[in-house]
Amino acid sequence: MEAREILARNLRILRRIRGWSQEELADRAEIDRTYVSALERCIYAASVDVLDRLAEALNVNVAALLNVDATESFEP
Repeated sequence: MEAREILARNLRILRRIRGWSQEELADRAEIDRTYVSALERCIYAASVDVLDRLAEALNVNVAALLNVDATESFEP
C-alpha cells in the first residue's frame, strides 16, 4: 500500500471515529475542505506542514497518520 493510500485510509477512519465531517476536520486543521477530500481520495500528496496540522487536529502523532498498522490502535 502506498503512503497516499495509507494516509487517506487513516484520515477517513480517524475522522469517522470522531464523528466529524470533512468540513469539521478541515476547520480544525485550518485547511480547505476540498483539500481534505482530495487527500482522502489520494489525489494530492500532503506536505509535512499539512500532516502536522491534521495530526494536531485529530490528536494523534504524525507517524500514526502514515502507519500501515495504525488502525488497530485507533480508539473511538
